[in-house]
Amino acid sequence: MDHSRTGREPLRRTRRVLRSGIEPDPRFTLANERTFLAWIRTALALLAGGIAVEAFTTDVFPEQIRTLLAVVLLLLGVLLSAGAAVRWYKVERSLRHQTPLPLPLIAPLLGAGGAIVSAALIVFVIQN
Repeated sequence: MDHSRTGREPLRRTRRVLRSGIEPDPRFTLANERTFLAWIRTALALLAGGIAVEAFTTDVFPEQIRTLLAVVLLLLGVLLSAGAAVRWYKVERSLRHQTPLPLPLIAPLLGAGGAIVSAALIVFVIQN
């Protein structure tokens, strides 16, 4: 039987991945997707920033500072991207099971990473 025409296979997959539950109001699911996409855009910006720091700031920063900044930005981008996917899944599951939303752990991660990059820049500016 061709499941693509009946729509049963995507429903089974959804139930298997999200552990069943009640289909939430589509507005909440779409809001969850928009939030996921916002985190992904931020992750892409961090990745682009890390590449830009390494590629275009050779005459601005010493090699150690440049490498540190680039690595921290790239690492934040990777972690944020993975965290966004996990966060989307947990929120979607909470919506389906009508349980409290999970604590957002990616926001503190992003804040801590931004603080590290800022501190490195402050140290560099003070020393020069």
